[in-house]
Amino acid sequence: MSNIRHNWTKEEIIEIYNKPMMELLYEAATVHRVHHDPNTVQVSTLLSIKTGGCPEDCGYCPQAARYHTDIEGNDLMTVSHVKAQALRAKASGSSRVCMGAAWRNVKDGPEFDQVLEMVRTINKLDMEVCCTLGMVTENQAKRLAEAGLYAYNHNLDSSEEYYKEVISTRGYEDRLETIDNVRKTNVTVCSGGIIGMGESVEDRAGMLVALSTLNPQPESVPINALVAVDGTPLENEKPVEIWEMIRMVATTRIVMPETQVRLSAGRTNMSREGQAMCFFAGANSIFAGDKLLTTPNPDVNEDMKMFELLGLNPQKPFTKKVQPKTVEATDSQYQSLGEKPKWSRPDHTIERNEQAKEKMKEAVLAKKQ
Repeated sequence: MSNIRHNWTKEEIIEIYNKPMMELLYEAATVHRVHHDPNTVQVSTLLSIKTGGCPEDCGYCPQAARYHTDIEGNDLMTVSHVKAQALRAKASGSSRVCMGAAWRNVKDGPEFDQVLEMVRTINKLDMEVCCTLGMVTENQAKRLAEAGLYAYNHNLDSSEEYYKEVISTRGYEDRLETIDNVRKTNVTVCSGGIIGMGESVEDRAGMLVALSTLNPQPESVPINALVAVDGTPLENEKPVEIWEMIRMVATTRIVMPETQVRLSAGRTNMSREGQAMCFFAGANSIFAGDKLLTTPNPDVNEDMKMFELLGLNPQKPFTKKVQPKTVEATDSQYQSLGEKPKWSRPDHTIERNEQAKEKMKEAVLAKKQ
């Protein structure tokens, strides 16, 4: 049970996913207890440091500039604002701050330098720092590592096959290349996906194949339930059933025993009982705070009540890996290269994404009249 496999097949994973629920839960809970403390759950805070205006066409995302949503965009936060938010998160029990910017990819320049200073600042608060900034080059990953970054998030979203039904402005291979660039540093990898986008069980298994065959496997795997937002191409998708989340969490735990499985977006639609079942099945991380970037999330006080009820304890920072050292900007070994990498742009279109884009144009035109 302690051996980590990197050769899982889609057929094997589907078989696990479809096991009778009681058998699946027992197996997942058994694996979980071998590799983790079942009464400890990491609490992270997700902070949108730059919201809206993203040029990508991800069908689930309200931050895409081409869709008509109610998201209010904002420029990059200041370092002092981020520090204040991090201190607030720490006081409420979070051990990790995850900073997200609505960028296609990192661009060398003043804004990236500002993000590096944010990383330095939060690491000095003795909190784990995670970033999700889009695609990164090897040199950019090394600069983040120098600043004290603990983890980099870059989700695969779905299987390679279904990915093309959700996103047309970037390629799956770019996701894998970014993860590979992060792996050339001491930064841990956080990569997972979303269920409830209209994908099949085969697609869910395909995503887990892609993640589990990475060597090493990601240290963190977020499992998100789609939060359908008005104006996005996926606005009419039905909410994910709690049993689907439980099955996905349990399967992820069995396939990736040492990974922290993150119960992420969609928790507002889950009862305490449903979340408890996910914890029993192997989830051992949540995001706290009233928002996950732009979508609703349970209140942190409600989460703490749930922890007390279930006898769960927040995980302390740097439990899984030692705290990285922070190198100041003046002492940095890696400098800006002014890189302009040519990340791929697939040449296909997605009809529902195009329809949502047209709605945005109509809304803009209506405002002008």
